Amino acid sequence: MPKPSRNLRFFLPAFLITLVIDQVTKMWIIARFAYGQRETVIDGFFNLTHVRNPGGAFSFLATMSAEIRQVFFLGTGFLAIGLLLWFLRKLEPGQWLAATAIGGVLGGAVGNLTDRILYGEVIDFLDFRLIGGYVWPTFNMADCWIVVGVGILMLEMFFEAEPEPPADEPRLHSDPSP
Repeated sequence: MPKPSRNLRFFLPAFLITLVIDQVTKMWIIARFAYGQRETVIDGFFNLTHVRNPGGAFSFLATMSAEIRQVFFLGTGFLAIGLLLWFLRKLEPGQWLAATAIGGVLGGAVGNLTDRILYGEVIDFLDFRLIGGYVWPTFNMADCWIVVGVGILMLEMFFEAEPEPPADEPRLHSDPSP
């Protein structure tokens, strides 16, 4: 039996942990809170509030017809899953941080897609009030994993050193050293 790649050993736990945490927290909210019910955790800053988002991030397309919206979000969800698995497959051996980030993003995407399949909308419950009375749109753990994972991937791309060309390839710039 082939030994799993090191990338897969980081991807799978990240994927499973994010998906399980997302789904367990949503089940807890559904069981504990009526729709719209709010419980203050930190007065004036953080509440747990059971809401449902028929749209995407920041209620994107929430007012579109339910049938079109469902087809759109299920389609884009499955497309995202396919792309993430393709990106994972394209990673070089030893890119464990990217593999972990992709696992987190995929776990979040599958978590929200699961909600759309089961409920026709996404369960949200993390409700923050910011400075000046601004209310950040309510979100869930899947959203957290997606944002963190994408942030890690962006930072990794930003700080990634330019790879050295193979010895048999000519360099594009001249090297002034003798």
